[in-house]
Amino acid sequence: MPANRFYSSFDFEKLDKRPSPEGEYRNPFQIDRDRIIHSSAFRRLQSKTQVFLSGEYDFYRTRLTHSIEVAQIGRSICAWLTQQCEVLGDDCFIDPDLVESICLSHDLGHPPFGHAGERTLHTLMEPYGGFEGNAQTLRILTQTLFSEGRVGMNPSRALLDGVLKYKTLFAEKPAHKANHYLYNDQERWLDFTMGGQAFPIELTPGKERNGFKSVECQIMDWADDTAYSLNDLADGIHAGFINESRVSRWAADQTLSGDDGAAIDFLCKAMRDGRVEGRLNRLIGECIRATKLVPTANFLSQSTKRHQFALEIDPAQRRRADMHKKIALDLVFLSPQLQQLDHKADFILKRVFEVLRERYIESVQPKGLHLMPASIEKQIQAAESTSERARLVCDWIANMTDHFAFRTYRRLFDADFGSITDFV
Repeated sequence: MPANRFYSSFDFEKLDKRPSPEGEYRNPFQIDRDRIIHSSAFRRLQSKTQVFLSGEYDFYRTRLTHSIEVAQIGRSICAWLTQQCEVLGDDCFIDPDLVESICLSHDLGHPPFGHAGERTLHTLMEPYGGFEGNAQTLRILTQTLFSEGRVGMNPSRALLDGVLKYKTLFAEKPAHKANHYLYNDQERWLDFTMGGQAFPIELTPGKERNGFKSVECQIMDWADDTAYSLNDLADGIHAGFINESRVSRWAADQTLSGDDGAAIDFLCKAMRDGRVEGRLNRLIGECIRATKLVPTANFLSQSTKRHQFALEIDPAQRRRADMHKKIALDLVFLSPQLQQLDHKADFILKRVFEVLRERYIESVQPKGLHLMPASIEKQIQAAESTSERARLVCDWIANMTDHFAFRTYRRLFDADFGSITDFV
């Protein structure tokens, strides 16, 4: 297969110059993808919340199935763009293996209990540098993926740039923003990803800087939007939160355009016909075909083709996706049932964190109860600051699956939980 002219050594470069093993047959993007798929962090996504708590129903989506769906959509967008864009072809194309890697890893940093867990950990960690799902993904890829040595996978620059939805550091974020930042100690990976070039003055921290994304990151973003605007809707319908009468009442309270009304009619008819999965899956294809590449120029355009193009989305498809997300938010995520689960998740994570803060963060006791694995306790003992200790505690909590977080809480606080069979 001919070399892909879309990429250069700048895109393949890694921060740690490690020699390739003899006989290596994969390119750096394929190596990145394989390492992600075979990691424990990726496997844990099978038991982390997407919409409904993991395991509550067998066929609803988890973070793992969501990530696989996003990866499929991302690869299909690559194929569509290659077919449609004149500047792309057999020897110059957006690499689907790279996009797949970005899509598979985009949610690695999400903690148990979905966005509710992320909000709680941000509040708890704010005195120590915050918690953010995208920043935690970067930390996993670069520092903790292979836990035995507390080292990351040494990802390529292109993968890092694709994963980094946000490029504002915690210390730089606007005071009113609770999320969308990187940790302060991640500046070295951000600097490497940008090729050592400073952000231009117009890309101020916050919305402007976070909006600066490689074309692969934009593909992942739209694939993610497509997946959860349609698939979260399908799960909400199957669970009974969304039905024709509720959607009709919801629509009556909105200001909708003619296209919006047609989209509502399409959704209601799919529910009446019992064809929700098939009809919504058909819309995935429309979202893929709603994309095109347009030329752009910025301070990295001379270094890589990844910043010579932007992904343009058909406004009508973008509006429909936003409307679907609003329906899911209002009828599912803001329902009393899910809000009660969010409250429980907040309560559990706060209580677990407070116990660990007292034992490991504010004062490190050389002897005492062993509440965390010995390997992590050893790292905490060696940490030089309160913030480092807090980050290690946060890593452990963020890595938990929903079920492991429940069991940990019960071991700590439930007097009736603790037989020998409960310890695994």
